Amino acid sequence: MSKNILLIGGSHGIGNAIVEQIHEGNNVFVASRENENLPDGVTHIKFDALNDELDASQLPESLDGFVYCPGSINLKPFKMLKQKHFEDDLQINFLSLIKVTRDVLPLLTKSGNGSVVFFSTVAVGRGMHFHTSVAAAKGAIEGFAKALAAEYAPTVRINVIAPSLVDTPLAGRLLSSEDKKEKMADLHPLKRVGTPEDIAALSVFLLEDKSSWITGQVLGVDGGKSTLNMG
Repeated sequence: MSKNILLIGGSHGIGNAIVEQIHEGNNVFVASRENENLPDGVTHIKFDALNDELDASQLPESLDGFVYCPGSINLKPFKMLKQKHFEDDLQINFLSLIKVTRDVLPLLTKSGNGSVVFFSTVAVGRGMHFHTSVAAAKGAIEGFAKALAAEYAPTVRINVIAPSLVDTPLAGRLLSSEDKKEKMADLHPLKRVGTPEDIAALSVFLLEDKSSWITGQVLGVDGGKSTLNMG
């Protein structure tokens, strides 16, 4: 059965991989600044998560799925981070997520079986050097998602995916050479960094009816980094 699914961000990286895996047989809407890389049949809504209000009139009367993709990777020692770094990371990762979620929840409740997917990071559950700002912002998402899942059950399911490093444009600075890629891969028990398709596969599962008994969870897709000590 065809579903109405909205992604905030879907032109690049994980969001684009989700679109590629789910657009066939579904009505997919992508709200993003750019519309490149989108398959035929996907509806694009021009939208900047930091500055725009989402125009719900361009969406159907109900939504079955909602994915918020915008995020940041701002890795610096705490002593080098200014207050504004924390505020900026909180804005793109969490506060803008709240704003859009508030707009689309009425549409999700109308479907009677809506599914929401947010993104965190492995660094929330496992203390990691230079992650104070992004871990704080993503940690807010995890707490918010669990509370919201309790509030909206059983009508809307809300889950969070917590990846480790994924080879996307956002992580380009960390993976800018083969040497860097090898070093980052060695930090994971499965000896590789993630791909957008790795994360998209779980995202699509959480949007489908096969996951209808899963809500309020933070699910790691991280090459074993969050739970396995290979030393």
